[in-house]
Amino acid sequence: MLEKPNLQDEKIIACLQDEFSLPVSKFDFLPLGADQNTAVYRAVTENGTSYFVKLRMGNFEETALTLPKFLCEQNIPNIIPPFVTKTDRLWANLETFKIILYPFIEGRNGFDIDMSNRHWFEFGAALKRIHTAEIPSSITNQIRKETYSPQWREMVKASLNFSDNESFIDSVAVELAAFMKTKRSEIFDLLERTERLALKLQTDSPPFTVCHSDLHAGNILINGDDRLYIVDWDNPILAPKERDLMYPGGAQGFTGHTPQEEEILFYEGYGQTQINQSALAYYRYERIIEDIAVYCEQLLSTDEGGEDRKESLGYLKSNFMPNGTIQVAYQAELTWARRS
Repeated sequence: MLEKPNLQDEKIIACLQDEFSLPVSKFDFLPLGADQNTAVYRAVTENGTSYFVKLRMGNFEETALTLPKFLCEQNIPNIIPPFVTKTDRLWANLETFKIILYPFIEGRNGFDIDMSNRHWFEFGAALKRIHTAEIPSSITNQIRKETYSPQWREMVKASLNFSDNESFIDSVAVELAAFMKTKRSEIFDLLERTERLALKLQTDSPPFTVCHSDLHAGNILINGDDRLYIVDWDNPILAPKERDLMYPGGAQGFTGHTPQEEEILFYEGYGQTQINQSALAYYRYERIIEDIAVYCEQLLSTDEGGEDRKESLGYLKSNFMPNGTIQVAYQAELTWARRS
C-alpha cells in the first residue's frame, strides 16, 4: 500500500504498547507493496531497536502467522517469525485491523537487487525444506486447499464485459478499459488454456504439499549480511508443489538472470524433483489471470486507491510486455510440448 490507511498513528502506537509492551518513540509509514489490504510501518523504541509493524485489513487467515512460526521453530533460518502479545497471541486487534509485529530486517527485496547464484541456491534449499516439513494437523486443517476454482477466470470475463459496456471518468480506469479491449483475444486465449489445464488437474489429482503461494521477487528479502528471507505468508495453501515452483523462471520480477538460469540455480538448491508440467503451466497462467482479475476489480469498480492506482495499472500491463509473464509462460509450455 502506497498511501496510509485511515487510522491515526497514535492509536497504533498505543496498541503496540498495550498489547506487545512496546514503547515506541518513532513511528513511520512505509509506502511498500501492491496489496491494498496491507499497510506497513517502522516502529523504533527509545533504545533504537526497530520493529516491522504490519496492519492487515479484510480477509485474514490465522495460518498466515501460525505456519511461518512453526516453520521457524523447525530451524528453517529463512523465515521471520512474528512476536507474540502479552496474552501469547500472534496478533492484536485494533478496530477493523489486525496488528502484527516482527523484527525489522534491513534489506532489499528481489525487485531491488539482482539475486546472486548463492541466493538462488539458498532460495531453492529453503523452499525444499518448507515443502517437505511435517506440519501438524492443527495447522494443515486450517489451511485452504486447492480446488482449481474458476473464480478468477469468471471475474476476468466479467471485467471484459464491464469494460466494454461502461463509460469511465477516472483516467486510470479509462486507460485500463482501452487496454483490455486491445488485449481481448489474448486474454481469452489465456482463459481457455487455464480452463483446459484446470480440468486436467482436477482429473489427475496430483499430491498436495504446504505452499507459500506468492513467491514473487517482492517477497524475497536479502538483508545486509546477504541472508535470504521468505516473507509475506498471507495466503498459504495446500496444493501441488508447482504452486510455488512456478516462480523461478516465471518472469516474476527477479533480475540479474534469464528465466532459464533462474531455474538451473534454484534447482541446484531444491534438488532433483519430478515436475508436473501441466501443473506448472496452469499456475503460471492462473497467476496472470488472478492479477488481471484483482487489478480490474480495483481499478474499474471504484476510483479509490490514490497513487496505488497507477502502480496497479503498471503491474497489470507488465504481464503483456515482451519477455513478460505471458510470453515466458507460452514459451515454456511450447518447449515442454515439443519434448513430450
